[in-house]
Amino acid sequence: MESHLCVDIYDEVGIGGGASGVAGGLLHPYSPKVKLLWRGEECWNESLNLLHIAEDALLKLQKLGKRSSSEIAESPVVRRRGILRPVVNPKSMNIMTENAQNYIANCRIETIREDAARDLVPDLSLPLDLAFHMPDALNINAQSYLEGLYLACQNLTNAIPPSGCKNRELNFYRRSITSLVDITGNYDAVIICLGARAMFLPEMSGKLPLRMCRGIISHMQLVDDTREAYSEHGPSILSDAWLAVRDARRIDMGSTWDWKSRNHSREVSTDENSEATERLLRKAASVYPAIENWTVTGAVAGLRAMPPLTVDGSLPLLGCVDEYIIGERRTCKYWLFAGLGARGLLYHGWLGKLLALAVISRDESLLPCELTLWRRESGKE
Repeated sequence: MESHLCVDIYDEVGIGGGASGVAGGLLHPYSPKVKLLWRGEECWNESLNLLHIAEDALLKLQKLGKRSSSEIAESPVVRRRGILRPVVNPKSMNIMTENAQNYIANCRIETIREDAARDLVPDLSLPLDLAFHMPDALNINAQSYLEGLYLACQNLTNAIPPSGCKNRELNFYRRSITSLVDITGNYDAVIICLGARAMFLPEMSGKLPLRMCRGIISHMQLVDDTREAYSEHGPSILSDAWLAVRDARRIDMGSTWDWKSRNHSREVSTDENSEATERLLRKAASVYPAIENWTVTGAVAGLRAMPPLTVDGSLPLLGCVDEYIIGERRTCKYWLFAGLGARGLLYHGWLGKLLALAVISRDESLLPCELTLWRRESGKE
């Protein structure tokens, strides 16, 4: 057994500084397009496990007096109020109905009518008098969650390892990687998990079947004290435009889909903000008209890397990519973890665990074969 394990992370924008940190955070294991989402139960259960780890790490920090109670209250990791998906067109009705009949044990789906839905969200409007309520679904503060996970990794690194275990080291370098030759050091393995920026690496350019899509999220606030706030216990809303509830007077509204964009900046121009808000409000108001009384206080953007559509849905791209980097596969040194798209919050935990096992074992066969099929189209398999 090796006596030392060192993990170096290179990230230009910091923890949660990319698209992952601005995600809406609506977490559930279902899709209106695919019956029984691929490996949904495994991914859901691992997501719950990692959420507990992130929450526990932040709680320990609070107890040490390094983070105030007010800070924790203002930016919780998770809001446990469920998610409501109004039916706005008949296309997805049959699939979601089947999901409701075959739901995962710890994430139920209930079919409800407009009266019952309005008990959850007053003033709600259901175009087809039908909605799917997921009371166990979650609303994650993605930035806090990622910070909590990294803090947990630091805690694990700093803990005294049990007898016979490896010494551990974790380093974070806030540095841009424009080419894999920028990475110096005698690494046993390199994992490329740059999101959309993986497409910009010269070694990977033109070789990944990913589609770029920029999304804008509008921050909404109810500034008029005379108007009724959103219910403290009300679920978030997932429709053509989603409403991720932060608290009774703050909601994030998203998201736009600007295909083929290569703009990975978080910054949103005034014109972009105005156009995006207009489009999103039109969709959101069709199910929650009261959102028109809220005020836009800002906007943020992220560049998604969307994977190709398969018979199992849109699945991430994983696998050894030595062929692209050094021209042949020898020791499985270079690995790819990309294309998590709009479901990264669900997929990342379980797939990250599998990828870590594959990297340590230098055995790609430990990965689900559905996630390495993308190489066939690129002629590398």
